Formats: sequence, C-alpha cells, structure tokens
Amino acid sequence: MTNRADDIIDRRRLRRKLTFWRVAAFVVAALAIAGAASFAMRDSLSVADQIARVRIEGTITENEDLLKRLKRIGEAAHVKGVIVTVDSPGGTTAGGEAIYEAVRKLAGEKPVVAQVGTLAASAGYMIASAADHIVARQSSIVGSIGVLVQFPDVTGLMDMVGVKLEGVKSSPLKAEPSPFTPTTEEERAMLRALVMDSYDWFVGLVEERRPLSRAEVLAVADGSIFTGRQALERKLVDSLGGEEKAIEWLASRGVDDKLDVIEWKPEPRGGLLSTLSAASVIGALTGLDRAGTDRLFLDGLVSVWHPAGRSFRD
Repeated sequence: MTNRADDIIDRRRLRRKLTFWRVAAFVVAALAIAGAASFAMRDSLSVADQIARVRIEGTITENEDLLKRLKRIGEAAHVKGVIVTVDSPGGTTAGGEAIYEAVRKLAGEKPVVAQVGTLAASAGYMIASAADHIVARQSSIVGSIGVLVQFPDVTGLMDMVGVKLEGVKSSPLKAEPSPFTPTTEEERAMLRALVMDSYDWFVGLVEERRPLSRAEVLAVADGSIFTGRQALERKLVDSLGGEEKAIEWLASRGVDDKLDVIEWKPEPRGGLLSTLSAASVIGALTGLDRAGTDRLFLDGLVSVWHPAGRSFRD
C-alpha cells in the first residue's frame, strides 16, 4: 500500500511539473510573439519627432528592404533629419546605384548626413557621396573609387584532371569570359569597354556630389584608399568625427540637436530559419566572415575594395 501511495504522489508531482513547464512555454511564446509584433510596428509607434539612423553595412547588393526603409523614412513627417551610417567595402555597382538614388531622393525630403565607420570604399563611398555632408573618423578608410569585373580561370585545373569543355554558340563573345577557356584579347576589349563606361559614370557621380573638378576626381579615382584625414584633405569628406559631428551638421540645417536618434532596423522575415542564408551557412562551415562569403555570390560589375580571387582591371 505504501509503494502504491508513493507512486500516486510521484505521478501527481510529475503532472504538476509538466503543467508548470507547459504554462511557462506558452508564456515565453506569447512574449516572443508580442515582442516580434512590437518590433515590426516600431516605425509606426515611434511618432515623436526624431533623427532617424539607418545602417548600411557589409557587402552591398540591391537590398529591397533597405530601399523600402529609406522610402518610409522620407515619408515620415516625424523624422526631421537622417544619419546614414556607412561601414562597407562596397559590392555590386547596380546595388550601389540603387541605394545611391534612394538616398538622393531622401535628401530631397529632409537633411541627410553620412557618417563613415571603419570603411566606406567603392560602392560604399558611392552611397556616402549621396548624402549632403560626409563625416568620417580620422582613421576611417575612404575611397577605392573604381569598377571591376572578376572571374576565375580553372583551365589549368581542367587540364590536370583531363576535363575538356565542348560547346556551340552563335558568336565568339557569347557567354564570355568563361572560367573554362582562356580569355582572348577580343574578350578583354569587351570587358574593358564595359568597365570603363561604368567607371566614367562613377567618376561623374563623385564630380557632381563633391566640390571637385573632373581632373581632381580623376586624381583620386585610381582605386586608392585614404584615411579620414587624407580624405578630408582631398575633399572626399567634409569633417572628422563621429555621430556627434553628424548631429552638429543636422543642427546647422535646422534640426533640433536634442532630438532622440532612433535606429530604423530591417523588418524580421519568416523567423529564425529565414536568416540562414547561403552566405551565412558557408561562413559557418568555412570560417569565413560574412563579407568574405557574400563576395562568393557577387556577379557582374562590382565596386568593392580588394575582392579575393582573380580580377580584371583596366
């Protein structure tokens, strides 16, 4: 009888524990859902006058979420000024162009200042130049104005393993350059024309946005990088400092410097699993950082500082 009574007591204790943990799990799930909903609605809830901060970090691509966020900031009457924080080695030229245009449109609605962190190179600098004022740290890296096409050459490996590529195409330049065949002078000429046309366009943007002549832009647009101090001397940035300097400039444009700086973050998408992109998975398996893995997926013309691998330059 004693053993049976003990068993009953044990079962009751187990049921109480299970009930407790079920309730606890429900409460945690409810709090998580409420937190996610609050996070997603933060823009609409933050209706007090503010200075918006938006971060542009890592390898640049055509980021639809970022473009929509910049549009919402431009339409938000309670946002009185904007700080665009740039910390990027660059990325695709088309991605930089899209964000550049979005920042210029935003600057037509309210004062926009770019604040450079560690790095604003290539397409990263392109985006910074879209702001009406650029602040950089003394030790920030700025510049690398230029465009490139990069592609691998695995012909030696194919010869080593005894693999030969066969193909029929409509014209010699179709699908060229190819990593499976040596690059011809005709293909190089095609790529050179492509690169130099985009380079001319990039130089034109800098000439338009900075207090520099065409000749002065060309003097610094040889792919060189500069510290913030050197960039200030070359008129690639306007002042040295951090966010406080950016706020100071906004104040000179009539924005109250006592306003809170509110960061506008990306909206959550589809839970935890959606954040496991191909780049992040490869990074976890290989030990490469996010910027390094993102570069594996860049295609076409790129404006990126010191990409890994073989590159074609003019």
